[in-house]
Amino acid sequence: MMAEQMISVSGVTKTFTNNGKPTNVLDQVSFDMKKGEIVTLLGKSGCGKSTLLHIVGGFLKAEEGTVYLDNQLVQRPTKKCVTLFQQHNLLPWRSVLKNVGLGLEGENIPEDEKKVRVMDAIKLVGLEQYLHQFPHELSGGMQQRVAIARAFAMQPDVILMDEPFAALDTFNRYHLQDELLRIQTQMKTTILIVTHDIDEAVYLSDRVLIMSSHPGRIFKELEIQQTKPRDRTQGDFLYYRKKILEQFELSGTNKAPEYMI
Repeated sequence: MMAEQMISVSGVTKTFTNNGKPTNVLDQVSFDMKKGEIVTLLGKSGCGKSTLLHIVGGFLKAEEGTVYLDNQLVQRPTKKCVTLFQQHNLLPWRSVLKNVGLGLEGENIPEDEKKVRVMDAIKLVGLEQYLHQFPHELSGGMQQRVAIARAFAMQPDVILMDEPFAALDTFNRYHLQDELLRIQTQMKTTILIVTHDIDEAVYLSDRVLIMSSHPGRIFKELEIQQTKPRDRTQGDFLYYRKKILEQFELSGTNKAPEYMI
């Protein structure tokens, strides 16, 4: 039985104007995602991957093309699709408990169910000991876990992640990548990630969509045929890493940027 399609992007083109001069940022970008997949948009800075993510989320309009989420045309942001940014965007005057519950406020859901969903999400990220702490009392990694819990408490169909771990140190980044995989395995949420980190893309993704620049296009799709969790030192992992680096050279990038190696 084929998996249900969750996201369909078709022929998306986006142009920005700077000082009266138009710049084509995305050109005829198309891809699909199945329900429960983790897919990464991988590319160097400036290739349009974050712009594409914001179009999928309904925050930006494309000049051409369409985006469908669960067979519904995306025209504006919706709570079926939640975006996680590199900046966690927690409210500093709210506790962990209140921050996680923010997305459920105003929803037509019984209060008892809201409380259960918030507590379940907090437990998923292991922060039940910090319910009444405020963001400034938490480490950067813990703050991002609060943001992840807030997203999952809303029980969206799709989570969009714009380099959510880029500001963290290596150990926190690895830990949160493992946490994300563990939670996604339980919740079966569809996740689209933007990153320029090849290791992160190989570690998390079912598929990697490699983007070329000026304008941004999907240059290559690579399926990662490796079980999760993955061993970063294992031969298959290094094989996919090398294959992606080779694709960047073919895409017109003469040399992969140092941060990608």
